[in-house]
Amino acid sequence: MTETAKLVALDIDGTLLAPGVPHNAVPDDELVDAVTALREKGVIVMLATGRMYPGTAPIAERLGIDQPVICQQGASLHEADGSLRRGYSIDQNIAVELYEYAMDHGYSVSWFDHERYLVTSKTPASDFFAAVSGVKVEVNPRPHESGIRATGIDIISNEKVSTDVHRMLEARYGSRVSLLDFTTVTAVHEPRASKGNALALIASELGIHQSEVLAIGDGINDVSMLTWAGQSATPAHGDAFAKDAAKEILEGEGVSGVAARLLKASEKDVRP
Repeated sequence: MTETAKLVALDIDGTLLAPGVPHNAVPDDELVDAVTALREKGVIVMLATGRMYPGTAPIAERLGIDQPVICQQGASLHEADGSLRRGYSIDQNIAVELYEYAMDHGYSVSWFDHERYLVTSKTPASDFFAAVSGVKVEVNPRPHESGIRATGIDIISNEKVSTDVHRMLEARYGSRVSLLDFTTVTAVHEPRASKGNALALIASELGIHQSEVLAIGDGINDVSMLTWAGQSATPAHGDAFAKDAAKEILEGEGVSGVAARLLKASEKDVRP
């Protein structure tokens, strides 16, 4: 039996948007209708994404969502109008060490806060992130001297060594950083920066119990919220980490399973 959900948190890329779509794609009509049905039943629907806020806003607008937005894997939490509600910056000493490590090994670095995106050199990975995030790439060979306190640092290496980069950083910093891997990118954030922590914070503020939260995501960066939420699901194409964490694996190709799951949740009466 499907439990009632009072709060639904949705990843964007790979969840509301099928893998491989253009960077400016928006959710299809089926998903818009499903989210609308939830909102009409009194369910709070919010987005939880790795994108920066400017690239998240068009998705929220398309879906009619006017709730706070979890961005940058939970490193920044924005109000619906884009104003910063909460942000977590990486310890500056660690941030400088990360920069120096990357430079010593010939890797590119992306250094960003909730507004600006700096890179030591442009790469396909940085160009893609900037495009989906709706921000301008600023080339700066010494971003640690820019005055920007980084909420996120990406060390961009290659497929052969990215796992080794992760292991080295994990051994050096342990719980002082949060690490995520994306093929050629090792993403570093402040330890409290995760979608799961942000979702738990919002649910607590709203007085919504963990069991009444549904989270849907498709990747390793969604694991924290898929694990925390009382109800969670991943599309059929979700990666192995998401499938291990989610309580449901949805059927259907692309995002059709996500739309069906949201419609199922909307059938429950959540109003008092």
